[in-house]
Amino acid sequence: MQSMTAPQAIRTTCPYCGVGCGVLATVAESGEVKVSGDPLHPANFGRLCSKGAALAETLGSEGRLLHPVVDGAQVTWETALDRVADGFNKVIAEHGRNAVAFYVSGQLLTEDYYVANKLMKGFIGSANIDTNSRLCMSTAVAAHKRAFGADAVPVCYEDVEAADLVVIVGSNYAWAHPVLYQRLVAAKKSRPDMRVVVVDPRRTATCDIADLHLAIAPGSDAYLFNGLLHHLRREDALDLAYVEQHVEGFAAAFEAARAVDSIPAVAQACGVPETDVGEFFRLFARTERCVTIFSQGVNQSSSGVDKANSIINVHLATGRIGRPGMGPFSVTGQPNAMGGREVGGLANQLAAHLDFSDAASVDLVRRFWDAPNIAQDPGLKAVDMFQAIADGKIKAVWIMGTNPVVSMPDADRVRAALMGCELVVVSDCAQQTDTTACADILLPAAGWGEKDGAVTNSERRISRQRSFQPAAGEARPDWWIITQVAQRMGFAAAFAYTRPAQIFREHARLSGFENPGKRAFDISALADLDDTHYETLQPLQWPFNERSPNGTQRLLVDGRFYTPNGKARMTAIAPRLPAVATDADFPLVLNTGRIRDQWHTMTRTGKVPRLNAHQFEPFVQVHAQDAEACRLQDGGLARLSSRHGSMLARVQLSQDQRIGSVFAPMHWSETYAKSSRVDSLVAPITDPISGQPESKHTPVRVEPYLPAWQGFVLSRNRLELSGAGYCACSQGDGYWRHELAGDMLPEDWRAWARASQAGAGEWMEFHDAAMGRYRAARVQDGRLESVFFIAADHRLPEREWLGSLFAKRDLSTAELAGLLSARPPKGEASETGRIVCACFSVGEKSLVNAIKTQGLTSVEEVGAHLKAGTGCGSCVPEIRRLISKATI
Repeated sequence: MQSMTAPQAIRTTCPYCGVGCGVLATVAESGEVKVSGDPLHPANFGRLCSKGAALAETLGSEGRLLHPVVDGAQVTWETALDRVADGFNKVIAEHGRNAVAFYVSGQLLTEDYYVANKLMKGFIGSANIDTNSRLCMSTAVAAHKRAFGADAVPVCYEDVEAADLVVIVGSNYAWAHPVLYQRLVAAKKSRPDMRVVVVDPRRTATCDIADLHLAIAPGSDAYLFNGLLHHLRREDALDLAYVEQHVEGFAAAFEAARAVDSIPAVAQACGVPETDVGEFFRLFARTERCVTIFSQGVNQSSSGVDKANSIINVHLATGRIGRPGMGPFSVTGQPNAMGGREVGGLANQLAAHLDFSDAASVDLVRRFWDAPNIAQDPGLKAVDMFQAIADGKIKAVWIMGTNPVVSMPDADRVRAALMGCELVVVSDCAQQTDTTACADILLPAAGWGEKDGAVTNSERRISRQRSFQPAAGEARPDWWIITQVAQRMGFAAAFAYTRPAQIFREHARLSGFENPGKRAFDISALADLDDTHYETLQPLQWPFNERSPNGTQRLLVDGRFYTPNGKARMTAIAPRLPAVATDADFPLVLNTGRIRDQWHTMTRTGKVPRLNAHQFEPFVQVHAQDAEACRLQDGGLARLSSRHGSMLARVQLSQDQRIGSVFAPMHWSETYAKSSRVDSLVAPITDPISGQPESKHTPVRVEPYLPAWQGFVLSRNRLELSGAGYCACSQGDGYWRHELAGDMLPEDWRAWARASQAGAGEWMEFHDAAMGRYRAARVQDGRLESVFFIAADHRLPEREWLGSLFAKRDLSTAELAGLLSARPPKGEASETGRIVCACFSVGEKSLVNAIKTQGLTSVEEVGAHLKAGTGCGSCVPEIRRLISKATI
């Protein structure tokens, strides 16, 4: 008998958020990939969120950019690389080195990031390289440097579990960092005395475990933490001995905090009840082991650095830093945002956490790289960079692994800037994005599963991302693409890399070069790592050097900081209101953010049917009181307008939304939803220190959008449907879902529907011109090909049962009869409803029915009955709400 060898699991890392979960990828002989959590990885211990669990479903070549393209025509790599190098050299020769720029991404691996930064800053000689991480964590970087003298995250994930009080500020932790949230849930369950406070204008899924929710007014975070600092001083809850020995700037910080010198003053400034403020202050004062987690609600602000430092201030003043279970904790957004910080991916940084403000640091990197033309000054940060492109000052830009036409503020202007730019190069793994549509040259980059290198997560843990499948088409790793261009630009000797391990060793050597312990980032113990040990490198936390040969779990344990005198710096914070206020024309505050099952601009997650099922089209969440004032209907369409642009979205009424504020997700692009890019509304206003845009406070007007018709089309293939001013497309299981609306009625609905279809088939139709209804279905050889449902408003049949018919080879007579009514045959199980649990595809109707008929009263009982909530756990808060509603 021939023995069968089980396929070997490859240990790699998830490409989504900054948690940095370990993943096991197993490839069968057939090529099928199975993905599971790595039980040995210290970030997740086998847990995965809904997105990570669906990674195998994103690996197909559909939608991939497979070949180099120049001016719309497929070319060879040689031709494309020559064109890029010649184009950049020409612009530099004619307009100078600052006329070119790179805009890179936290999706790059550390080795990719390193060579991009080295090429631009070291050899082109301009610091015009910035990253989409500017949009998520540059505020935290600036706050860390101001307080600690270095971008040093002091805590580790175990500290969150060990804390007796966890304060979550400006983060929907349950959806944005779900695996860390589940670790917190487990810790709270095992230690019921642990307390969790959530500070967020919205009531989010994270509040499911909160003992206290402070729904503060948008932008008022610094008032809250200044007030807390004053309260701690008044209640003698400070560690004055620690402050005396390890901190400077306390007197000025406390004097600034006196502006909100009482609980009533804080409550008024933040718009929350005095009792809630008092309870939070008492909890913080009496609980030594406290971790404060902060994220985009703090960072994405025109005063974000001050807000972050107001949080750090209270930890320094109480000495709650550098010890188990305590400290301020910035959780990053992208898988390698931290790695980008290490290599100097931001325009105002040098490599290895060095800085342009110090001439000796510039000289150090110049000598290490042997780069006589190294940039001497910071470059343009992201918002300023795209403004310079619009102004014609930057004439060539290379965009790597990101989609700024969707994700940048004032997104319409960004698109216009790129369309007018002399040379736009985009390297990406996706063929069709809003940004690739602006490119002159497209370079196919390797995707997750094909790339080999390192990433660093939010707790400073370096992990390997390993390849387990061949690159699709002619795709190549980003580091290879960059080095090939560098060689053609005349810098061959400095970019003679042939494998990522060489780049990583150089990166490690630079971290320890002339570093006697004064720089926090140091992985010099890895500088002589051979290729074999690089391949088998286990996750580790920096610093990793002679002084810390086993890595470093938490920083600042000895109370020494990375400032010239070794002391931390508290900052006097004068809270500022958001840069642009609401007014009569734009009376509501728009807050943007993530949803549970999608990632950034959906180029990866949008390919997975089960990730599209929970929220399948753009929406705006509005409080019922605001909806009434704006004449909005739940489930209707709305137009959101700001001073910079507009978008269309489906209205969701929610009591979780603060009155006066609305929320819309950041994910939808023109690729998936026409007229629904939320960042087209956001102003290009930034924090003056960090350059991070204010994405959480845009004054907007929200009005009902009343089109002439609305409808949906389900089809085996994605369709081009003319006349739809609004069209949100999502991929279902075996079909595409199109949610539609238009301002002009077609002259002939039948002709309109048939114009979108190719191929033969039998048509079934119903048309009621008086009521504005049109329904049609096309069936071929017994299989459903498409259904069309059009009405005068949004009151349309549910889609779930119709969608389920695409999985059937032959429709029964009863199913055919129910097509145009969208009703299942009598006796057949009804629809599952909107999907709540993405892991096991359990719908809302199924959950409600089971809760009522089986008398289920707990999440555990629901899990035992339907499996819902037993996977990643992200749906647990929603299941708990359904139980609560059903038992009222």
